Amino acid sequence: MLPSHLNGHSALGRPRPRLSAAAAASGDSAAAGVGAAAPLEEHDRIYFQSYSHLGIHEAMIKDRVRTDAYHTAIMRHQKFIEGKVALDVGCGTGILSVFCARAGAKRVYAIEASEIAVQAREIVKANNLTDQVVVIHGRVEDVDLEEKVDVIISEWMGYMLLYESMLPSVLFARDKWLKPGGLILPSHATLFMAPITNPERYEGSVDFWHDVYGINMSALVPLAKKFTSEEPSIETIGGENVISWPAVFKHIDCYNFTAEEFKSITTKYKVSSMMLAPIHGFGFWFEVEFNGPAESSHNFPSNLDPLEIIQKKRRRSSEDTVLSTAPEDEPTHWQQTILYFPDPIEVKQDQIIEGSVTVSQSEENPRFLNIHLECTTGGQTLVKDCAMR
Repeated sequence: MLPSHLNGHSALGRPRPRLSAAAAASGDSAAAGVGAAAPLEEHDRIYFQSYSHLGIHEAMIKDRVRTDAYHTAIMRHQKFIEGKVALDVGCGTGILSVFCARAGAKRVYAIEASEIAVQAREIVKANNLTDQVVVIHGRVEDVDLEEKVDVIISEWMGYMLLYESMLPSVLFARDKWLKPGGLILPSHATLFMAPITNPERYEGSVDFWHDVYGINMSALVPLAKKFTSEEPSIETIGGENVISWPAVFKHIDCYNFTAEEFKSITTKYKVSSMMLAPIHGFGFWFEVEFNGPAESSHNFPSNLDPLEIIQKKRRRSSEDTVLSTAPEDEPTHWQQTILYFPDPIEVKQDQIIEGSVTVSQSEENPRFLNIHLECTTGGQTLVKDCAMR
C-alpha cells in the first residue's frame, strides 16, 4: 500500500480504506455478507478513507514489480486456485481477485472496507466475472462467509513491511476461514536492515545551512539535524549506499505467525562495515515469497551470517516468485525506509556495528509503529527512538 503524503519524507505509509455499511456486491449474497460491525475507531476510519482515493491504487497498480509478482505467483499456483474458493483481503480495485478468477477460481470473495469497493464491483461486472467474484464492502473482521476458502491472497505490506498493521487482518482471515493445507499468497516475508551512508542527502539537508547565498545560517543546523532524523524517511537509495551485508530483522511465515507476535518484535544485529565511510543511519527493506504450505521457505533467521543469506538467495529456484524492495533491485513504490542519525558516525572497513532494534505497535494508533534502535561501534553508542506515523 502507499501513503500519499510520505514520498521522500517521513512516513504515514500506504493507505488502505474501509468499512461502510454492508452488501455483498456481485454474486451470491447468501454466501457472504457483512454482519453486525463493531464501531470503527477513528484511526481506522481515517485509514480506510485514505484508500478511497484513486491515486493510491494507481500508484500500486503501476508498480510493475509489485503487480507482476502477484500475477506471476497466481499463475504459478494455478493448480491450487483452479476450481477452488479464494479470499482477497483488502481487494482495493479488485485486480488480484480478477487475476484469481482468470486463473480458474470457482469463487473469489473480494473484501474491501473502503469506498473503492463500489468501483471494484463495477470492474468485476465490466469483465463479466459476476458469477465468480463476490465483492463485499466491509472489514474482514466483520464479514460472514458461509464456506471455508482454499486460498487467501492479500497485498498487506506497508512501508518497512509492518507499517499500517494490515497483516493481523490476514491472520484473522487465515484462522477463521482457511482450510487445512490451504494456500496463502504471499506466504513468507523477511525484513532486512543495514547501516547506510548518504552524504549527498546529509549535505543537502544539514550542511546546506552553513552557507546559503553567502549568508551564514549555521544557527539552523541543529534544527535541520532534528528535522532530518526525527521521523523515518521513505526514499530510494542504491546498493552503493549500503555499507554492510544486511541483517535479518524478522522473518514471517504467514502460515504460522500470530497477531500477538506482531505487537512487538525485538532483534539483535551484528554486521561489519565493508568500507571506510560515515554511517548516516539505517535502511530497512523487505522481500516476500509466494510459496505453498508444503514448500520450504528460504527462512532467514535473525542470527544468520550475512554471507549465508546471500548463499540462500542464490540457491533459489528460477521458478521461485519473490517480490523484493532491496536497494539493489528495481525500485518499487515502497522504496526503502531510512532512520537517519542526527550526526554521522565514522567507521573503518571491517569495523563491527552492533546493537538491537525493537519495533512495536503504537498504543496511540496500532497502525503506527514505534521504533527503538541501539547502535554501538568504535566505542560510540547511539540510541534512537522514533515513531512511524
